[in-house]
Amino acid sequence: MEYINVALDGPAGAGKSSIAKSLAEELGYIYIDTGAMYRSIAVYAIESGIDIKNQRNLLINSLDNINVDIKYKDGTQHIFLNGNDVSERIREADATKGSSDVAVIPEVRLKLVALQRSLAAGANVIMDGRDIATHVLPDAQVKIYLTASVEERAARRLRQMRERGTDGDIKSVEEDIRLRDKQDSEREFAPLRRAEDAVLLDTSDMNFEESVAAVKKIILEKTGELDHVL
Repeated sequence: MEYINVALDGPAGAGKSSIAKSLAEELGYIYIDTGAMYRSIAVYAIESGIDIKNQRNLLINSLDNINVDIKYKDGTQHIFLNGNDVSERIREADATKGSSDVAVIPEVRLKLVALQRSLAAGANVIMDGRDIATHVLPDAQVKIYLTASVEERAARRLRQMRERGTDGDIKSVEEDIRLRDKQDSEREFAPLRRAEDAVLLDTSDMNFEESVAAVKKIILEKTGELDHVL
């Protein structure tokens, strides 16, 4: 049986995760949040007292002691780090910042890519990240590059922060997003870029529902299912 793989790439704050979660539930696919995996590695480093930027080798030498697992409870994805549910912990600010730092380490990416590919081999999945179409799942049937302006992405991120009870400054959020864009696009190993055969979708002028509908239409077109729902 051939499973459908949807690769959803794009810069930080483009709405990939929210859209992927919504569509996975609607279409009956498994959602794989690769960013959560990198955040988990960052949490391990932080809580182990490892300075990611200055003690890279220490983190690399610890990779065999790090187990990241994905489990589903009532249809919701939970991330486990060495047996502990860190689904909430990885959304904190230090994990967000640290995820970009660990993502540039080739050894970390190799470890997590192997897990991501094994998950995609056994189910219909929607996987979002920075290098899914270009590196993790280059043979995915559906490839989408989702983006939006820095200003719009910052506004969305700030709304999410406030919904979680955390305040912030829009200019600081914009600067953080620009920095993450730079880090992701300039890293040596599997940088952020649009795959040549990926559909470009700019959601700057779309609300969430419109964005979900646009991505769903692309998926149905690419999988030949659109005619069945019209």
